Amino acid sequence: MSLLHPLNLPPAPLKLSSRAGRIFVNCLVRKKAIVLTPEEWVRQHVIAYLHFHQGYALEKIAVEKQIQYDGFVRRWDVVVYNDVFETDILVECKAPQIKISHEVFIQISTYQKILGANWLILSNGIQHLIYEIDAQQNNLSAKEQFPKKLN
Repeated sequence: MSLLHPLNLPPAPLKLSSRAGRIFVNCLVRKKAIVLTPEEWVRQHVIAYLHFHQGYALEKIAVEKQIQYDGFVRRWDVVVYNDVFETDILVECKAPQIKISHEVFIQISTYQKILGANWLILSNGIQHLIYEIDAQQNNLSAKEQFPKKLN
């Protein structure tokens, strides 16, 4: 599978480079070159979409941070913080050839229990499952569109 697989997201202004036969992408958030994998390709496109099309500041986006859950160390993909730096959006990215399955939903739900996001997004770059969480009603509702930054 090609690292530069066409995705169901707008083209992203990504800077690619090559060293020692490997392709790197300059992460929009981490501001450094990251080895380009199919999952990283999706992650960078999701970040670009949230920033350039949905209005979220790069300064409010965090990438691949560790959390502990039931004695295990896990790493979530993308979090977008609100204006008071509470978790607003939690994103789980998979490579385009990985199906968004029940297991992926369980994975993001586990992170959700700790982070308390208002939105969950599961994406393999082709398929995007988007859910808004109503914590007061203990309800999860599927949405068609990515959340947009409200001013």
